[in-house]
Amino acid sequence: MSVDAIDDCPEHVISAKRAYQASLKLGITKGVDRSRAVWAMAQSLQQSFDDILEANTLDLEVSREMAVPELIVDWLKLTPQRLETTVEILQRLGELSDPLRRVRHADYQLEDSQTYSQLMPLGVIAFIYEAFPEIAAIAAGLCIKTGNSLILKGSTEASNSNLVIANVLQAAVAEAGLPTGSIEFIAAEHGTSIRDLVTQEQYLNLVIPYGRASLVQQVVRQSTVPVLKSAIGNCYLYWSPNGSLEMVRWMIFDSHQSEPDPVNAIEKVLIHRQTLPSSLSVLWNSLREKGFDIKADAELVETFPQLQLAKEGEWGSAYLNKTVAFKLVDSLEAAIAWINQYSSGHADCIVTESYQESRQFALGVNSASTYINASPRFCRQLSRGDSVFLGMSNQKGHRRGLISLESLTTVKHIVQGNGRF
Repeated sequence: MSVDAIDDCPEHVISAKRAYQASLKLGITKGVDRSRAVWAMAQSLQQSFDDILEANTLDLEVSREMAVPELIVDWLKLTPQRLETTVEILQRLGELSDPLRRVRHADYQLEDSQTYSQLMPLGVIAFIYEAFPEIAAIAAGLCIKTGNSLILKGSTEASNSNLVIANVLQAAVAEAGLPTGSIEFIAAEHGTSIRDLVTQEQYLNLVIPYGRASLVQQVVRQSTVPVLKSAIGNCYLYWSPNGSLEMVRWMIFDSHQSEPDPVNAIEKVLIHRQTLPSSLSVLWNSLREKGFDIKADAELVETFPQLQLAKEGEWGSAYLNKTVAFKLVDSLEAAIAWINQYSSGHADCIVTESYQESRQFALGVNSASTYINASPRFCRQLSRGDSVFLGMSNQKGHRRGLISLESLTTVKHIVQGNGRF
């Protein structure tokens, strides 16, 4: 195709083509070069704090003038600490071993040959994100580390912040010697819709939406490309009659400590009928002291009139703030059935001292992760281990659970013959 023909294409098509061409080169780039580029992104980001924060201030001012929901404004707001955390994540990614070229034993062997498999890049990944300007840098680090090219499309509320961060990332990978198109950015003023981007199946290999459930569902409905769904909020906890009040209280508090995105925050609590009313009052008072709003089902509200009634549609949707709703259930089986119907399906918990109950819950709940007497709090960079996570997926398709480096790879099978025929 001639240059003139390319220039006549819409911006999202040009970006997709550049990203596709870059992915062919990134797939055979040495791991040390990809790691060097991730380190360069971290350094450039750190040197650009002032520019990024200035752009973010503009976004916040416009958002408040446009009466953007306070939740989105909170997600949008950048601080030196949030940026420093992003830099640390990129630095950690740069230190990790190359996730590609890892040779694994194949599931089958052919006669007179040796078969093995290894991890390979997916190709081109589109990341569509709502607010959270800094998460673009984390997605870029994960993609470059795994040899994938990346197309960024952020929300209009963060347009200034997104542009500055994208420019910083693009300059860093170019200086590190990676091909043009390794990181593409589609600015808000280009007028590209989500549908325009996610239907470029001839160039894209995966789409990752990040934000509220409405955004994720929109991408899933419109995409002609495989989607790696992410999930935020609406996680359930079941409080068994033999479970500890102190454990329940700590798990709820701790799960809400992830900022700015409460990925695994406990928002719904199912309580057995045998739970003492005095224990409930103690828990609710503790939550209120920490700034939580308490809601409950009709039966609890009848007993405790001071509680706010949780409407029917709230049990299956996320609050994404410091609100927790409580509901009575008759048994562990009833709790599991309710969670399977209404939970977002990525992280659900139980508090119990019974091993049998914990096993029944862990196997019966149809979620990506289950937590037994443990906080589901989400952290992108764990203090132990070598993993960095972008988010959580609640699907059963391409990948499920924590979205890590390996989530952005695929497997290639290689058959090495011995020359006989």
